[in-house]
Amino acid sequence: MSANSTQREPNRWAVLALLGVAQLMVVLDATIVTIAIPSAQKALGFSTDSRQWIVTAYALAFGSLLLLGGKLGDLFGRKWTLIGGLVGFSTASAIGGLAESFGVLVAARTLQGAFGALLAPSALGLLTVTFAGSPDRNTAFGIFGAIAGGAASIGLILGGALTQILSWRWCLYVNLVIGVPTAIAALRMLVNQRAPERDPIDIPGALTSALGLFALVYGFSNAATHSWGATATVVALVASPLLLGAFVLIERRAEHPLLPLHIVLDRARGGAYTTLALAGAGIFAVSLFLTYFMQQQLGLSPLTTGLAFLPFTGVLVVVSTTAQTRVIQHTGAKPLVLAGTALGAVAMFLFTRLTPDSSYAGSVLPGLLILGFGMGCIFAPTFSTATLGVEGSEAGVASAMVNTSQQVGGSVGTSLLSTIFASAVASYTAGHLHTANLLNAAAVHGYTTAFWWAVGILALAFLLAVVILPGRVIPRVPTLRGAVARLAVGNCHYFEAKDGAGHVLSLGRVRRAPELERVDE
Repeated sequence: MSANSTQREPNRWAVLALLGVAQLMVVLDATIVTIAIPSAQKALGFSTDSRQWIVTAYALAFGSLLLLGGKLGDLFGRKWTLIGGLVGFSTASAIGGLAESFGVLVAARTLQGAFGALLAPSALGLLTVTFAGSPDRNTAFGIFGAIAGGAASIGLILGGALTQILSWRWCLYVNLVIGVPTAIAALRMLVNQRAPERDPIDIPGALTSALGLFALVYGFSNAATHSWGATATVVALVASPLLLGAFVLIERRAEHPLLPLHIVLDRARGGAYTTLALAGAGIFAVSLFLTYFMQQQLGLSPLTTGLAFLPFTGVLVVVSTTAQTRVIQHTGAKPLVLAGTALGAVAMFLFTRLTPDSSYAGSVLPGLLILGFGMGCIFAPTFSTATLGVEGSEAGVASAMVNTSQQVGGSVGTSLLSTIFASAVASYTAGHLHTANLLNAAAVHGYTTAFWWAVGILALAFLLAVVILPGRVIPRVPTLRGAVARLAVGNCHYFEAKDGAGHVLSLGRVRRAPELERVDE
C-alpha cells in the first residue's frame, strides 16, 4: 500500500484533473441532452408526452444503481470501475447518437445511467483516497465541487452550440471526445487499489436498494406525466418506502452490508447527504424552468440561453473554491451550508417575482448570481464532509451516497416541481379564459408557483442542516499509542492511530492542534 501511495503522490494534481473531467462528463450530460430534446423530437417524431423519458430513463438507472456501483469499486478497485464506466458511458452515448427511433434513444440513455452509476462514485472515491492525509484536500474538494456544481450550466452552453451549429446527435457524440481520451489517461496514470479480501456482494441489499430507489424516482416521474392517482404512481410510491425499509433491516443484519449504516448515521455525513438531496430537489428544476422562460418568454436562442447561465457558473466556481480553501478551516462546514441554503431560498424568492414582461438583466440575473453564491457554499463543503473519516475500503460506497443523494433528490424535485408547474398552468388557464396572451401568462404563473415550492424545499434544507449537522467540535486530545498521523479538514484535526503492523486502532479529532503533526510512541 505504501508503495502505491508513493507512486501516486507526484501525480496527485494530474489525477484530480482526470477525475474532474470524468465528473464533468456525468454532470454535463444531464443538461446538454435537455437542450437537444426539441431537435431530437422533431427528427425522430416522438410525442411531447414521451419526451420526458429521455431524461427519466437516465435518472432511473443512475439513481437506482449508484450504491451497487460504489460497492463494486470498493471490491474490485476504482481504477477499473472508473475505466469501465468511461468506456461504457461513451459506447452508450454513441448508440444514442446513432439512434433512428425513440426506443433506441431511451435504451441508450438507460445504459448511460447504468455506466454513470459505475463512473461517478469511482471518481469521488478516488479523489477521497488520493488526497487522504494531504494538506491539499480542501483545495481538491473545492475544485471538484465547483466542477460538479458548474457543469450543468456548461452543458446548457455546449448543448446549445452543438445543436445550433452541428446536430442534436453531437450532444451525445461529445461524450466520445471526452470519455475515450480520459479512459486512456486513467489506464496509464491510476494505480488500482482494491480490498485485500473481497467480500461477497450483498445481493438482497443491492436488490432492495435498487428497486426502492427505482420506485421512488419512477413514482414521482409518472405523477408528472399522468397523475398522482394513476395506478403505477400509487404502486411505486407505496412500494418505495417498503423496499427501502427492508433495505435498512437487511443492512442491520448483513455480515457484509452494501451500505454500512454507520456511514449515514454519522451526523456530519448524514447531514451532508440530507442537504445534498434537498438542495438537488430545490435547484435541479431551475435550469429547466429558466431555460424555458428565457427561450419562450424572452425569445433567446438555445446558445444565448446557455450563455445566460455563465454568471451563475462563474460565481459558483469562485465561491466554491474560496469557501473550501480559505473559509472552512475557520468556520467548519455548518455555517457555509446554512448560508448556502439561505441564499438559495432568497434566489428562488426572486424568481417568484418573474412576470411575462420581465427582463434578463433586471429579473433573472440577480437571482442567478445569488444562487451561484449559495450553491458554491453548499457543494464543496458537503462533498468533503460526506466522505470524511471513512475507511479507504468504504470510500466508494460513501461517495455513491453523495451521488445518490444529489441524483435522487434532483430527480424527485424535478418531477415534483414539474407536476406542480403543470397543475398551476391548468388552474390558471381555467380561471383566466379571456385573458390576453393567456398561454404566456399561464406558463409564467406555473414557473413562479414551482419557484415558491423551491423556496420551501431550501428552507427545509436550512432547518434540517441546523438540527443534523454538528457544530464546533468540543476540544478533546486523543490519547493514542502507535503512529499518529494528522489530517486537517476544516476547523477539525483528525488523528488516525496505527499499531506497528499498520492496523487502524482508532480515529479521534480535536480543534486546532498544529503542534501535533506526527507523533511516534
